Amino acid sequence: MARWLRPLVGALLLLEGAAALSFLHHRYEELVQALFRVQSQCPYVTRIYSIGRSVEGRHLYVLEFSDYPGIHEPLEPEFKYVGNMHGNEVLGRELLLQLSEFLCEEYRRGNERITRLIHDTRIHIMPSMNPDGYEVAAKQGPDSNGYLTGRNNANGVDLNRNFPDLNTLMYYSREISGPNHHIPLPDNWKSQVEPETLAVIQWISSYNFVLSANLHGGAVVANYPYDKSQDQRFRSQRRTVNTPTPDDKLFQKLAKTYSYAHSWMHRGWNCGDYFADGITNGASWYSLSKGMQDFNYLYTNCFEITLELSCNKFPPEEDLERQWMANREALVAFIEEVHQGIKGMVSDENNNGIAGAVISVQGISHDITSGDMGDYFRLLLPGTYTVTASAEGYQPLTVTTTVGPAAPSLVHFQLKQEVVRKPVERKASGTRMNNKALHKKVVPRATRRGTQR
Repeated sequence: MARWLRPLVGALLLLEGAAALSFLHHRYEELVQALFRVQSQCPYVTRIYSIGRSVEGRHLYVLEFSDYPGIHEPLEPEFKYVGNMHGNEVLGRELLLQLSEFLCEEYRRGNERITRLIHDTRIHIMPSMNPDGYEVAAKQGPDSNGYLTGRNNANGVDLNRNFPDLNTLMYYSREISGPNHHIPLPDNWKSQVEPETLAVIQWISSYNFVLSANLHGGAVVANYPYDKSQDQRFRSQRRTVNTPTPDDKLFQKLAKTYSYAHSWMHRGWNCGDYFADGITNGASWYSLSKGMQDFNYLYTNCFEITLELSCNKFPPEEDLERQWMANREALVAFIEEVHQGIKGMVSDENNNGIAGAVISVQGISHDITSGDMGDYFRLLLPGTYTVTASAEGYQPLTVTTTVGPAAPSLVHFQLKQEVVRKPVERKASGTRMNNKALHKKVVPRATRRGTQR
C-alpha cells in the first residue's frame, strides 16, 4: 500500500461508527469519574491504577488498555501517554480522556484496528501528571487564564525542569567514550525531585516502556530529543543548536508520524512559528535542562517525544471537538509506531529468560536491555542491521537481520554460558628437584634488591 494512503485508510477505519463524546473541561473529581466510567464500560480490557500522589494528595491515575490488564505479556510492548505535566496546558488532558473513551467504545463496536491495537499492545494513559497545577489554572478559566498560572505544581516547581540532569553526565561520558544509555542516577536524586516527579521515575523504572509521548500546549509541533544542548549559553545568550541523539533519524520518523497524521501540524506555520514538517529537535528550538523527554531516553529503554498541541494553552470548550478531530488519528497512529524494528527473547540454554541483557546495534551507539522476562524491543527504521546480545556470565551472540516497514522482525538470542577456565600451573624447569629445592622460598624478581619494576 502506498505510504500516503495509510493515514487515510486509518482515518476511515476510525470513522466507522465513531461515538458521540462529551467535550468538556474536567476538574479532578470529574476526571476520576470519567476514568472509572471507561473502566466500567470495558472491564475486561482496562485497569486503573495510581502511581502515587501529588503534593496536595491527589492521585496520579493511569488507565491501562490490554487484553490482559495488569499483566506483562512477553513480546507485547508497553506504551504510555502522559498529559497535563504543566497544569495550565490542558488540551492534552482532555484529548487523553477522549482517547480513553474512544478506545473503549471502538473496542466494544468491534473496530478491527482498535481491537488489534489493544490485543497487541499494553497501553498506559495518564491524563494528568500535575492535577494540583490544573486546579489552579481551572479556577481562572479559559478566558482569563494567565500564561503561567497553574503551570507549576503546588510547590511552585516546573515538573519538566525537575528530573535528574542526565544530559550533563552523558555529555561528560561522551568525551571519555562512555555510554549514553542507562545512566545511573545520582545518589541524592530523591531529595531533589518533587512527589510527582518521583512517582513518574519509579513508574518508568517498573515498566519496560518502549515508546511514549508527553502532551503539552503553547505551540503546535512534535519535538524530539535531545532537548538540552551541550553548550546552553554562548556569550550570555541562549544558544540553539541542533543536538541529535544516535537515533535521530528514527526520532524524526516518529515525530513525522504524529505531525502528518495531525490535521495541520505538518504544515509548519502555527502560532507564529515555522517548523519544517511540523517537527523540531528540542535543543534546536531552545535548550531545556532536566526535562522528562531526555530522561526517558538516557535512563530507560523508552523513546519519548514531546507533543505541543495548541497555541492556546487553555482552549475554550467550544474548541475541544475540533481539536479532538485534528488529533484523533495521530494519537492512534503514534501508538502503532511501537510495533516496528526488532523484538525477541534473550534466554539461556535451558530457555530461561535473561533479564538485563544488553542489545547493541552496530552503528547506533545507544543500547537497550531486556526486561524481567528476557524479552526486548528495539525500535529501528527499515534496513539491515548487525545486532549483538550480551549478558554477564554468557558468551555474546551476534546476528544480522533485516527490518521491514510493516511489523517488527522477530530475533531471538540463546546465549551460552561462558566457560570458566582454570589457570594453568607452570612446572619448574629441570629434570629433577630434591625436597630442599622444592620447598625453597622463591623471591619474586620485582622485590629482589637492586631491581626495578
